[in-house]
Amino acid sequence: MSREFSLAEIFQLGYYWETKILLTAVKLDLFSALDGKPKTAKEVAGRIGAHEPTLTLLLNALVALRLLTKEGDSYGNSPAAEKHLVRQSSQYIGHLLVLHDAEWNNWGKLEETIRTGHRPVDRHVFETDPELGSNVLAVLHRIGQQSGPDLAKRLKLSGRERLLDLGGGAGTNAIAFCQVYPELTATVFDLPATLRLTEKTVKEAGLESRIALRPGDFNRDALGGPYDVALMSDILHYQTFESNAALVGKVFTHLAPGGRLVIKDRFLDEAGTGPAWTTAFAIHILVNTQQGGCYRTGDAMSWLTKGGFTSVTELEKTAVVQGMKQ
Repeated sequence: MSREFSLAEIFQLGYYWETKILLTAVKLDLFSALDGKPKTAKEVAGRIGAHEPTLTLLLNALVALRLLTKEGDSYGNSPAAEKHLVRQSSQYIGHLLVLHDAEWNNWGKLEETIRTGHRPVDRHVFETDPELGSNVLAVLHRIGQQSGPDLAKRLKLSGRERLLDLGGGAGTNAIAFCQVYPELTATVFDLPATLRLTEKTVKEAGLESRIALRPGDFNRDALGGPYDVALMSDILHYQTFESNAALVGKVFTHLAPGGRLVIKDRFLDEAGTGPAWTTAFAIHILVNTQQGGCYRTGDAMSWLTKGGFTSVTELEKTAVVQGMKQ
């Protein structure tokens, strides 16, 4: 049951100050400058090339946000900042926050986009800044390592199945599936630039003999196969409705009889008003991609049906759908 917002909560929704304070600190690599031991504002300013008086305002705000500590005139990282916001940390997530900062100006054009229907970008930032894209994929790979094995187990594969991980990025799911199912082999299909990172992650996992890399554009190039299982994980929201329908039909032709296609994405419910996070993500996709969108679960199920699949089911609400090839 919905509840009424208080005036204070409405104001809080409209504030972006704290977000920009954090993103600016990450962009300045301020937390890395504080790695090791506390430092004064003057020392930090010297390290990152900043104006001391204005930097002090930022440092004090970060203390209030509990990302920094302050004793006397010296500032230090909080445990969370030391773990996640220092570049040398193995748990660093700053690249993902830098991506958010790179998309900041696009969000500033939301009103114009809503009024005109014209999107502010003609290419995704991963295309304009490949290095940032690779760094973000590395962060997402580390985060996805926690959820990949659970997804693999929930799908209940068996035997010597051949998996196609379409648009598989860093190979996170392919690696997880191979670790859960010892007899499974996988092919990660993605753009050549992306597969440079995939090659590294697969090698680190010791799975070079079981995971093949196939470079190409999945909308244009042959996908190989035949496969027993195909996985599309979080790729369809970057494309148009028509492109997705065509791609699902294409995958059908690369599956062996009895094969299945599993689509995992951030789907809207049929009303388009939930899940709440996905409704906001739909706006994010609107202003940060040339033609992507968040689709309803029913859309994905219709692509499967029209593509020739049977036994089309929603395995997880607004998250995973599946179709079988007889």
